[in-house]
Amino acid sequence: MPAEMIPLTQRAGGEILARRGAEPVTVATFLAEAMALAARLPARGPVINLCAERYLALVGFAAALIAGHTTLLSADRSARRVQELVASHGATAIIGDNPDATWPLPCVVPDGARADAGPVPAIAGDHLAAIAFTSGSTGLPVAHAKPWGSLVRHAEAAAHRFGLRHADGPSATILATVPAQHMYGFETTIMLPLHSAAAVYCGANFYPTDIAEALALVPGRRMLVTTPLQIRGQLEAGVALPTLEAVISATAPLASDLAAQAERAWDTRVLEIYGATEAGSLASRRTLDGEAWLPYDGIAVAIEDGAAIVDVPGLPHRVPLADALEALPEGRFRLVGRRSDVVKLAGKRASLAGLNRILCEIEGVRDGVFMAPDDIEADPGARLSAFVVAPGHSPEQIIAALRQRVESAFLPRPMLMVPALPRDALGKLSRRALAALREGSA
Repeated sequence: MPAEMIPLTQRAGGEILARRGAEPVTVATFLAEAMALAARLPARGPVINLCAERYLALVGFAAALIAGHTTLLSADRSARRVQELVASHGATAIIGDNPDATWPLPCVVPDGARADAGPVPAIAGDHLAAIAFTSGSTGLPVAHAKPWGSLVRHAEAAAHRFGLRHADGPSATILATVPAQHMYGFETTIMLPLHSAAAVYCGANFYPTDIAEALALVPGRRMLVTTPLQIRGQLEAGVALPTLEAVISATAPLASDLAAQAERAWDTRVLEIYGATEAGSLASRRTLDGEAWLPYDGIAVAIEDGAAIVDVPGLPHRVPLADALEALPEGRFRLVGRRSDVVKLAGKRASLAGLNRILCEIEGVRDGVFMAPDDIEADPGARLSAFVVAPGHSPEQIIAALRQRVESAFLPRPMLMVPALPRDALGKLSRRALAALREGSA
């Protein structure tokens, strides 16, 4: 049976797909650039999309689809990571806007050339459009296949949930502080512009002042796509923001007090997306409305003994999640935590996420994280370690504060005081980065 063919985009040629600073880019211009870039790609793939500029990342992804390739999504631009993708997935080229001489692959640079676009290309729904990777926070990054049809259905469900369809009023512009190569950023700033009525802002927005200035350039409805870490940084900077229809957060649970601060400071709604790299975005909630998550239309979450299995449109199989969920009425659910997050020491159990929260609530601690050794299940003498950013404080002071709230078995040994944690652009920490930090502090 022939595969379903789905257009690259269902938007009209004159619609605005992206904004590069103050300059709008129409769908027609985007398609012409993607067609020209597709003709320059190698005859076989897959390709790695390492474009830092969001519009070029969008053009690169579309070009790879048109050429029949699979895109490997990587926010890690290091030569080591590129070599890993060559070895594990047979990557043949890089699409990038800032070539690095250390990369072990040829780099095709989007140059703005345009071809006669012709009709909008259609892509087979079962075509392997992208491979996304977990952050590696609990080990090595794990690959997850993303068929084109599933990506489109996710985008359509998100557009419906967040009021981004053509039927939902004037078009909106999404400004994101997350990389296009992370699954959250990919879905919201690559797929949504292709299959909703939203445009994506593609200028620089690294600092809080950049974000405020960028939003001021954008007309009409504005949505800020970001993370809890970046919300906190924006609030602490005290930079006023133009009117926002909504702030959307993901990558980690958002504390209700932080959401309340953001809603007061920016006179907006703060919404959250729940998802996982293996399944994509699955549900949303307004943080201040409580713990319940409402699945997107078409997403079915089954919970069996705390373990969750998801039916994802466009995927041929059900997807097990690493999180423990609790079923609630009307199809909603509550996030209990990661099933791998619980550690057992001296006959007692504790959640690493809970320990991290306690650590970061200590006065003077700006950031901190607990880390369990790889052999914690096998070694009776294994102990947790911790990395702490607390200028002017000693390990003994932090331990004394922890001792008042944490069982002695879970007190970190050792505790390393560091100037900063090696968080990525989404605020995540990988075991590899923490191990390197530990070695450097030894």
